[in-house]
Amino acid sequence: MADVRPTAGVTQAIAASALKAQQARMRIIAENLANADSTSKTPGGDPYRRQAPVFEPTRIAGAQGVKLAKVEPDPTEFKTEYEPGHPSADAQGYVKLPNVNSLVEALDMRQAQRAYEANLNVIETTRAMQMRTLDLLRK
Repeated sequence: MADVRPTAGVTQAIAASALKAQQARMRIIAENLANADSTSKTPGGDPYRRQAPVFEPTRIAGAQGVKLAKVEPDPTEFKTEYEPGHPSADAQGYVKLPNVNSLVEALDMRQAQRAYEANLNVIETTRAMQMRTLDLLRK
């Protein structure tokens, strides 16, 4: 039976694909947080809608990595507040607020950071193992 374990280079490529995916995820989360208090520019209009990343598997050097496939709008309902004097208020005096929950975004950001750090650790560990192997071969 053939050995199907990935080589060090493939392992690094897989981890690098995950790094790129987590970077994209963090950019989307940052955009969501930046727009968490945005309202519409027109009375009764829709405010910023939370964006959600969608990932898909991809072939990387004969193995399976990950990539950002697309960014989709979150279909959850907007929050509303009664503020009749607000420039974005509708005819009844309600203002639609973004469907962004800052607590959820902060938790998602922390999870993305941990995943990023884990994949960075894979790359660093693989490099250290390669260097140690080279050192042993030189002796």
